[in-house]
Amino acid sequence: MASIKEIAQLANVSQGTASMVLNGKGDHYRISAATQEKIMEAARRLNYQPNISARRLRSGGETVLPIIALFWSIDTRAALINRFLKGLQQSINAIADEQEYEILIQPYVGTKLNEVHSLLTGTRFNGAIIANPTEQDEAYLEEVTPMVPIVLYQRSSNKYSYVNVDSYLTGEKVAELFASRGHRQVGVIVPDVSSSAIRLRMEGFLNKGRELGMEIQEQHLVFEDFSERGGYQAVQRLLAHGSALPTALFSASDQMAVGALMALNEAGKAVPQDVEIVGHDDDEITQYTVPTLTTVHLPVEQMADACFHLLAGMMQHRYQQSVSKVFETHLVIRRSCGDFQGRTSSLNADSDVT
Repeated sequence: MASIKEIAQLANVSQGTASMVLNGKGDHYRISAATQEKIMEAARRLNYQPNISARRLRSGGETVLPIIALFWSIDTRAALINRFLKGLQQSINAIADEQEYEILIQPYVGTKLNEVHSLLTGTRFNGAIIANPTEQDEAYLEEVTPMVPIVLYQRSSNKYSYVNVDSYLTGEKVAELFASRGHRQVGVIVPDVSSSAIRLRMEGFLNKGRELGMEIQEQHLVFEDFSERGGYQAVQRLLAHGSALPTALFSASDQMAVGALMALNEAGKAVPQDVEIVGHDDDEITQYTVPTLTTVHLPVEQMADACFHLLAGMMQHRYQQSVSKVFETHLVIRRSCGDFQGRTSSLNADSDVT
């Protein structure tokens, strides 16, 4: 493995300068961006692997385990992290006799992934799963070359391995469900965040809905905070227009759908008799709302398992190129959109793309 001395020689800088940059302290010591990039490029050319063990405290000779960092944005869908961690932990436990791993939870603010310097230097972990990056974060990742392997969750990329679902197709199938129920005036409640998954979900719904003859008026497309309160306020905004409510609403998240159900109930609007509603994610709470919420099942636990196995394979150099896996989603029909309890509808077939 290359040493810092070799990297410094190739980059034509001092060992101290190379060490500061490789430890993520280049900005702190005001080392120019050009010099930092020259050092990082030298490290990549020499296949430098950061010695994480040397930077960690040990006790009693305990073996230092490989570390997987889970980057989870703190401002979007924090509710789903429990399901993701459950799937991740089950995957790690299943191979505990062969190899153990440690998990590092790395919260980050959407659009500010570029401020997490350890992502580039690899000084804190051996591999990373990045969940729910904004479109600005995705653009940043396309411009840089991190020192550790990366798997994207719920995003697609031509550069990195990823685990995703077909969000556009999901939106189309919700529109088809509404069309089959005879709806012509429909609306959408959308989280007001930068997310390619949510954008594709919305575009699929809107385009297919118009193709099927449904009308989506401008005032019936509502962006609000990504929360239960946001869903509540979205319905209040719809009611404030004074015009007739759409007869069906697609909420691009279950969190917002829960708030929407409360607002509709307070306004005396019966679900599904006056307004039918479909959410997205299949959070556990959707089984206990009144009425129970029709939603799109996102296979979070299975996707977490796939993220882990892809990343572990990359850390063990089993993959030489990026690998992607696209999972199936399905509608879970409950009482908020027709009285069809127990029925499900497949939205997409599993596919592996290498």
